[in-house]
Amino acid sequence: MATKGAKFRLPWRFIWQLMTVMLVCGLALLVYLDAQVRERFDGHRWSLPAKVFARPLELYVGKQLAADQLQFELQQLGYRAVQQVRQPGQYRWQAGELDIYSRGFHFVDASEQAVRRQVQVKNNRVLGLRGEPGQAVHLLRLEPQLIGGIYPSHNEDRELIQLADLPNGFLETLLAVEDRAYYEHLGVSPTGIARAMVANIKAGRVVQGGSTLTQQLVKNFYLNANQTLWRKALEAPMALLLNSHYEKDEILEVYLNEVFLGQQGKRAIHGFGLASWYYFGQPIGELQLHQIALLVGLVKGPSYYNPKRFPQRAKQRRDLVLAVLAEQGLISAQQKAIFQAKPLRLSKVSQFSRYPAYMDLVRKQLQNAYKAKDLSEQGLRIFTTIDPWAQQQADQAMVATVKKLQVRHGKQAKLQAAMVVSQRDNGEVLAVVGDSNGGYAGHNWALDESRQVGSLIKPVIHLSALTSGRYHLLSPIDDSPLSLPQADGSVWQPANYDKQHHGMVPMYEALVKSYNVANVRLGMNLGVEQVLGQLSDLGAKQHWTALPSRLLGALEMSPMHVNQVYQTIASNGFYNPLTVIRDVTDPLGNLLSHYPYQVRQAADPQATYLLQHELALVGRQGTGRSAYRYLPTSQQVAGKTGTTNDQRDSWFAGFSGRHVATVWMGNEDASATPLTGASGALQAWAALMANLPYEDDGDQQPAEVDFFRTDPASGFIIDAHCDGLVLPFAKLRPQAQSNCGR
Repeated sequence: MATKGAKFRLPWRFIWQLMTVMLVCGLALLVYLDAQVRERFDGHRWSLPAKVFARPLELYVGKQLAADQLQFELQQLGYRAVQQVRQPGQYRWQAGELDIYSRGFHFVDASEQAVRRQVQVKNNRVLGLRGEPGQAVHLLRLEPQLIGGIYPSHNEDRELIQLADLPNGFLETLLAVEDRAYYEHLGVSPTGIARAMVANIKAGRVVQGGSTLTQQLVKNFYLNANQTLWRKALEAPMALLLNSHYEKDEILEVYLNEVFLGQQGKRAIHGFGLASWYYFGQPIGELQLHQIALLVGLVKGPSYYNPKRFPQRAKQRRDLVLAVLAEQGLISAQQKAIFQAKPLRLSKVSQFSRYPAYMDLVRKQLQNAYKAKDLSEQGLRIFTTIDPWAQQQADQAMVATVKKLQVRHGKQAKLQAAMVVSQRDNGEVLAVVGDSNGGYAGHNWALDESRQVGSLIKPVIHLSALTSGRYHLLSPIDDSPLSLPQADGSVWQPANYDKQHHGMVPMYEALVKSYNVANVRLGMNLGVEQVLGQLSDLGAKQHWTALPSRLLGALEMSPMHVNQVYQTIASNGFYNPLTVIRDVTDPLGNLLSHYPYQVRQAADPQATYLLQHELALVGRQGTGRSAYRYLPTSQQVAGKTGTTNDQRDSWFAGFSGRHVATVWMGNEDASATPLTGASGALQAWAALMANLPYEDDGDQQPAEVDFFRTDPASGFIIDAHCDGLVLPFAKLRPQAQSNCGR
């Protein structure tokens, strides 16, 4: 009997021991989960990518705009055209006047408040700027466009928001659809769990969650999205722990920023703040109820209901959310019908890495000052110099020109191309085109590729000559045949493009007509070392051995480096390093880095001024004259074409108004193309300039420079009433002749 009784007592002891072990393990698990919940919630919650912004659009009296530029920039910023302007983010055009309500922005130098302004525009120029009630104001600075980010390895992106940022009706809609009892339960809804358990048991697998918002946050924030019983078992206790430690509003705010709402390529869209920009191109505070309903509807399945891929499915889901609001008495039946009738109207503007070639340059300039981890995780704000309008026009000009050339030349033109655009007075880079499609994929031809520059070197020869004090624009240069023995025993005989020789020619004509032999002779008289030294002073980073062939551009430079050289020429000989970044701040707007202008005198201002007029003659009379097929004759073009041996490379670099730009075209394998500098690169350059706002930069004539009427054939200064060419001269000038030079 004792043996029999022992047999009955053993299972109870075992069960008791098992329960004790399970209790201890359960308590240990709770302690562990509690630590996990608190550590993540109290600590660094997210890795925030750096946000990269364009320059802000500044409007002031006298501001010159391109046709359609203002409309384009407002569209890019997500401003909405309305009949009556009432709130930030709205505008109205009427009879040449823009009525706009700006959003405000925390800039580095000041915080701009949201303000309503009236802007008078005529012939693409700002004529007046008024505030309320009608007082004249000096400046309207719109918020800068977000053009991209520098992302962590997991590619999550979010725009942090607070409850105060939400528009009216947002919270009511979210809770009505996802968790009606959010403010009553303890993080878990027993009725919801019971309902889900029944559905799961019937299906034999997890088919329904029954999760509260708190449980959804636990799943996204601490666990993963896999529908497993173990994950579901952890959700409830973690939700209870989260609810016990933190206020409901705290939990809700984290949820608003964590919830997954879509995918853009490799980039994961998290949080309603970023989703608002991604789907509608607007800050969340400006959304209307039908837009709110769409975002809330995406919580159930952002991929399945993706409005950009499945608009009909997304609209049905949105309309269902609106129906739920009507059923719960949050909106009327009439309001439901009105909102359900509205189209989705998704934003066509991408907020994510729209300008990959430019972003590549941003990363290159930041890598010396910031660690990659800081850029991808600390939420830095990077304010750049990119001009969205200039970038858009550069992309379009390149794509259209290359397409036209490929149609014209067929298989001969399998072109790659690049373009760099900068601001003439300060060296800020406004646009970068990395390839012939307007957006590079891995190889940035503007930065990463150096090709021979051909005749782009010739203005540097002329600058050296003018600086020497031995030459003026009418100095005779010999263009007769030339033979130069080389170190290897060979003989170099440079030839002109037209295969002709032209005898003695005025120096300016040697540049305007791009005579190879005359320019080589000029460079040899000066010394190749002196010319290369001048090139280095202008901003070229490379160093080359002093060979005669360098005088015809047998040296390699990237479009970025070429643009630096021509930037210095355009800036009256002042070297200002090309820059793409103005400021870097932390997420709160505190300044971390400022990138000031660094200016030095790199070339003689008088000689540079004379060279600028030579380059303007290239545009009027020489190899650059076809630019005027695109531009009005009142617009000044100064620049130089470049064509390398066998037409492997087509270049044009120059300046007009307040813009400097360099264009390169060529085949990837450096094989021959059917293009010269004028028939290829110049066409894209001129197409760009035709769509940029043109403002005459002013003629900053040095005190010791005077203009005279000249007779190029005789090389004399002639009387002002005679027919001739007006040219500038410094101290050294031709002999005057008191007749018309004949």
